[in-house]
Amino acid sequence: MLYYLFEFLEKQYQLPGASLFQFMTFRAAMAILCSLLIATVYGKRIILFLQKQQIGESIRDLGLEGQKQKAGTPTMGGLIIIMATLIPVLLFAKLENIYILLLIVTTLWMGFIGFADDYIKVFKKDKQGLKGRFKVMGQVVLGLGVGATLYFHPGVTMKDEDHSVITENFEVKSIEGAEIKSTSTTVPFFKNNELDYSDLISWAGEGAKEYAWLIFIPIVILIVTAVSNGANLTDGIDGLAAGSSAIIVFTLGIFAWVSGNIIFSDYLDIMFIPNSGELVVFITAFVGALVGFLWYNAYPAQVFMGDTGSLTIGGIIAVIAIIVRKELLIPLLCGIFFAESLSVMIQVSYFKYTRKKYGEGRRVFLMSPIHHHYQVKGYHESKIVTRFWIIGILLAILTIVTLKIR
Repeated sequence: MLYYLFEFLEKQYQLPGASLFQFMTFRAAMAILCSLLIATVYGKRIILFLQKQQIGESIRDLGLEGQKQKAGTPTMGGLIIIMATLIPVLLFAKLENIYILLLIVTTLWMGFIGFADDYIKVFKKDKQGLKGRFKVMGQVVLGLGVGATLYFHPGVTMKDEDHSVITENFEVKSIEGAEIKSTSTTVPFFKNNELDYSDLISWAGEGAKEYAWLIFIPIVILIVTAVSNGANLTDGIDGLAAGSSAIIVFTLGIFAWVSGNIIFSDYLDIMFIPNSGELVVFITAFVGALVGFLWYNAYPAQVFMGDTGSLTIGGIIAVIAIIVRKELLIPLLCGIFFAESLSVMIQVSYFKYTRKKYGEGRRVFLMSPIHHHYQVKGYHESKIVTRFWIIGILLAILTIVTLKIR
């Protein structure tokens, strides 16, 4: 909103300094400062409100050290993240940008699903929360909407392969090539590192590529569902999900910045995605919200994000990765989420297999998700979180390096 206000003041009254709001970097800096302020200052008030309303976490007894002390800790803290993200976005982003609109809808939709789950757990005293099929249904609906928008909306384009940029002293002198609709994405570690999803259906004959949405949309649904559930599983000990997510989102911010900048995308020989640079404003607000929330969520946590936060975080990360055409990097960049999900799948599958074969279930890990495995082994949760953050940073660096390793 402030962007449009200062744009009007600059045009009508030539107000000094109003032109600053035309610069994406300035608005991104303001967004992260604003989100940090909201999350840290007003976050405390929300925590006090949650305590007053006795909206506390009911802890399932897993026999872990320090677990009982967490009982009653306020939950639904994801509301802090959502509020601290959306307010700066509404103030500083270009709201007509299709990518910004998609992320706002994603935040509200996944936040609603997570809130419903937390509400049932807290107020209905049902530890299972929202039934799994309804969660998955909500994720599928979001994936369907995001996939259809990215495929059919005329504002979602990219420069074709023949575009050229001639620069001198980092100034754009000429740009050739039209903006086209495309279902191409980035394949890491390969020289010709683009995959067009429409090629996966080309075997069906001439004209089959027109039905590429039959491949593209299900892939988007799968990614949104997998990443949001991965983030949900990661939210098991103080600060793990918030800190790991901040690292992931910051890395996606770098990809969004270079993909939306004609000079750097040409230099790095990656896809130039028009208007995607505006994502940086949303991403900086989101990073600020996560870091601000971490102020209260770090060990010992004063608030838990609940499914209100974890499902929202996963949904946003998935949608950003798809928008900047880096979804195939998710297993590497979101390696922490991937390991948490994989540990649960391995544990459950092996337990069922051995129970069927030997009459009793056996386990691969002492407990899953994998962060609980290390807790059972005697590691303090703050040490586990710190080491997972370090691994997350290493994975983020490797992900960025893929820009040049092909």
